[in-house]
Amino acid sequence: MQESRSFRRAVLWVALLNLAYFGVEFAVARIIGSVSLVADSVDFLEDASLNLLIFFAAVWPLRRRARIGHALALIMLVPAAFTVWTAIAKIMNPTAPEVVPLSVTAAGALVVNLACAAILVRHRHTGGSMARAAWLSARNDAFANLAVIVAAVVTLAWVSGWPDIIVGVAIGAVNADAGVKVWRAASRERLEAAGAVA
Repeated sequence: MQESRSFRRAVLWVALLNLAYFGVEFAVARIIGSVSLVADSVDFLEDASLNLLIFFAAVWPLRRRARIGHALALIMLVPAAFTVWTAIAKIMNPTAPEVVPLSVTAAGALVVNLACAAILVRHRHTGGSMARAAWLSARNDAFANLAVIVAAVVTLAWVSGWPDIIVGVAIGAVNADAGVKVWRAASRERLEAAGAVA
């Protein structure tokens, strides 16, 4: 019970941090025209939703949690789809985003995601597919932020929108892979729940 309360408190903090930084990153992304920041900001919104769902679902029985795990896996695919749409629009006009706001915003996102990963690290193996979903999202987002910073550095040497586009699409691919992993974990939980009932 104490572990469950601790986990729910952790995901609530992570949800609030993600929601707050979504607003910051999305605003900057729209101003400078960055595909990678748009992808990452939508991912912050997705993570906020994901962790709020986990907060409420953590006290449910295993069978119900497995269903939520499948729903969360699908939610994790939303940023991937949005990124593809944004990238297609940007390919038509691959202008380079402004490097300083891009790198500073990505660095801020990295700090937020590292904080979220630190909050969730002790729960990643104890809370089933929901904890795995939260942990994978925070971890993958930190890697994504590093990639955005690299894209900003590359853009300094090669003034083009392509580094930003490539990183944006890569972020979408990583999120899609995490969604598949969470789906598999939820499927295992559903089988466990069915075995327990049998």
